Amino acid sequence: MKKFSIVIAGGGSTFTPGIILMLLENLERFPIRKIKLYDNDENRQMIIGEGCKILIKDKNPEIEFEYTTNPEVAFSDVDFVMAHIRVGKYPMRELDEKIPLKYGVVGQETCGPGGIAYGMRSIGPIIEMINYMEKYSPNAWFLNYSNPAAIVAEATRRLKPNSKVLNICDMPIGTETRMAKILGLSSRKELVVRYYGLNHFGWWTDVRNKAGEDLMPKLKEYISQFGYLPPEVVDKQHMDPSWIETHKKARDIMKLDPNTLPNTYLKYYLFPDYVVEHSDKNYTRANEVIDGREKHVFGECKRIATEQTSKNTTLHVDVHASYIVDLARAIAFNTKERMLLIVENNGIINNFDSTAMVEVPCLLGSNGPEPLKVGDIPQFQKGLMEQQVSVEKLTVEAWIEGSYLKLWQALTLSKTVPSATVAKNILDDLIEVNKEFWPNLK
Repeated sequence: MKKFSIVIAGGGSTFTPGIILMLLENLERFPIRKIKLYDNDENRQMIIGEGCKILIKDKNPEIEFEYTTNPEVAFSDVDFVMAHIRVGKYPMRELDEKIPLKYGVVGQETCGPGGIAYGMRSIGPIIEMINYMEKYSPNAWFLNYSNPAAIVAEATRRLKPNSKVLNICDMPIGTETRMAKILGLSSRKELVVRYYGLNHFGWWTDVRNKAGEDLMPKLKEYISQFGYLPPEVVDKQHMDPSWIETHKKARDIMKLDPNTLPNTYLKYYLFPDYVVEHSDKNYTRANEVIDGREKHVFGECKRIATEQTSKNTTLHVDVHASYIVDLARAIAFNTKERMLLIVENNGIINNFDSTAMVEVPCLLGSNGPEPLKVGDIPQFQKGLMEQQVSVEKLTVEAWIEGSYLKLWQALTLSKTVPSATVAKNILDDLIEVNKEFWPNLK
């Protein structure tokens, strides 16, 4: 069986060790000959890289490993680019969250003004890396799970329409894992789902088991009382207080359409006043991560590198990211795996913008995704999606054209922002702190 070479772009991320451990655990399904890390922050990546070097040496020493800031070294001789970059890192995420909150607006990394700011930072580096891949490994696939996935996907549609790029998000996968636990199933892979929407903005319309049994009634009954929070779930990544509250809030989102099950991120658009009221303007989700996962992962990687052994490590396999192996494997071995992917609508949803990047079930093989038809969607969801997709398209247009006006329009149109005046105040503050990352807006 062929062995593959991969580069993880965003090598200095706190998620990188868990992803590498997950890849190592799945070598029978997806054989690997080489793993490379690529980041533009040499010092940060060195800490993660030295820890990962020992992890690989201890578990699978036959796999080649290196980390680099050199694009030619990183992107040469690779079959897959796995991209999970965070441009501006957690200090910029903190500003994405706290600047909107200053004006009484939702502060969140992918939704509302914070997501728009993050998207404006992400577009350029993502396009740059796709160009590197096409220059140095023209037959490779670019698997993007960098946030904000909706804006990044629209940018790749506009700027790299013929490139081998797949955009995917782990949020529905995490929710489906919780659904499986609620139902007493061993894995989300026992579920066959129908879903549609935009990234972080969608609805499950049907959930069945492999035998075709309708599982929606049992799920609705449970989620209407407890949200997506099974009492036995212990998810180290998502057990911070903000995540517990997010999963519980699904029960209120459900009331707006009891026929479907919602993506949890809809709370930011449908209950923005509630979100702001329950937010700490001085200590946001970014601070939780900095004080939690960030300290733990970097501290543990330093310890491993110092002791030159990964024995008794507290780093753990990122099971949540196992979809990355499914994704690469589907392309490599033409498995036709059914996965939720972000693809151009092009008639998948009849009564919706054909150029919108929608999140729907697809059968994935060596030639890319084959989306499954959705048909018509209800007026409520259609109206919400039309507003949100316009925000995403205007953001990308603002980046391409360097347009202050279009970015102001994008912020004004966001359902999280109450007025054009508030949108302009937030925008001006965001421009001030993003001078290093955004194009010059006129």
